Amino acid sequence: MKIPSEKLAERLNGIVEKPLGKLNDPETVEMVLRRRLTKKEFKLFVAELEGVPGGEMMQRLRLDEKRYRELTANIRQKLNRDSIKRELYGAET
Repeated sequence: MKIPSEKLAERLNGIVEKPLGKLNDPETVEMVLRRRLTKKEFKLFVAELEGVPGGEMMQRLRLDEKRYRELTANIRQKLNRDSIKRELYGAET
């Protein structure tokens, strides 16, 4: 599953509350996301970038409404951690 890079920066800047500058290249960002998110969280993130409707994604990943909301909240929470932001933005510590 490849991340569509044209929408990646826009989506990440919408999720991350205090960006640390300019994002790394899309390949590096994809590797950080693959490493830091669970498989279902990563698939959900990519599906949102591709514009897949939530209901279809819930069915594909076998999620109920509650679990879907939990996963989207987890994605937002994880991407706002300072350690992950430093990896995404290539900021020095």
